Amino acid sequence: MAALVLVVTLLGLLIGSFLNVVIHRVPLGESVVSPRSRCPGCGTELSWYDNIPVLSWIVLRGRCRTCSTPISWRYPLVELGTGLLFGAVTWWSGATWALPAYLYLAAIGVALSAIDIDTKRLPNAIVLPSYAVASGLLLLPALLEGYRTSLLYAAITGIALFTFYFLLAFIYPAGMGFGDVKLAGVLGLYLGWSGWGLAVVATFVAFLLGSVVGVVVMVRSGGGRKTKVPFGPFMLLGTFAALFFGQGVVDWYFGSLGI
Repeated sequence: MAALVLVVTLLGLLIGSFLNVVIHRVPLGESVVSPRSRCPGCGTELSWYDNIPVLSWIVLRGRCRTCSTPISWRYPLVELGTGLLFGAVTWWSGATWALPAYLYLAAIGVALSAIDIDTKRLPNAIVLPSYAVASGLLLLPALLEGYRTSLLYAAITGIALFTFYFLLAFIYPAGMGFGDVKLAGVLGLYLGWSGWGLAVVATFVAFLLGSVVGVVVMVRSGGGRKTKVPFGPFMLLGTFAALFFGQGVVDWYFGSLGI
């Protein structure tokens, strides 16, 4: 298991390098395939040895090799964060057919969180295809490992969570964007697959964290209730918290009820 975690963590570093491109280009409507990455200062194409995740940034001391334009600290942070999240997901999931599905969730989670923080929106270009990708990847363990019932729970929970967020957005559109609604359906697929009770835990954690951070931001900025705080990152944090630790909470709750 340790060897698998290490390999997937290294893979996550490479994926994180690609996610930096996604985070920058998708909101602009640009291709994530071409052209190759360039320095924003001098326009020089980056060589492969300047694209080694984390290490190149450290060696270059956070500056372009050609013109010394500063390179944002977020680039290595995204790469390192993706690698660590890939490792954590692998340790939690184990060598199962569901692992690719959860690694995909980790990848889009990093990208969507960064984009939402930057632009206050969750691009359809990532969210909408994720319904098909997540369903297809979860179909593998359903067929190969016999978890057909889990696939049904995933679909039901996805619809339920989408509906719940849709109603919130309908009742209070100023506080909930439709991007959050669409993301909720994707997250519901994963939460339902692992156990429908996790959707409740994930939603509670998301709103708890979002409320606390929202109050802190409003107090510090003096912006009042109209200050917008992107909610997508909290939805994703709540989902991973529920996946990693939520089953213990669900078991404790039902155990306290004698169920």
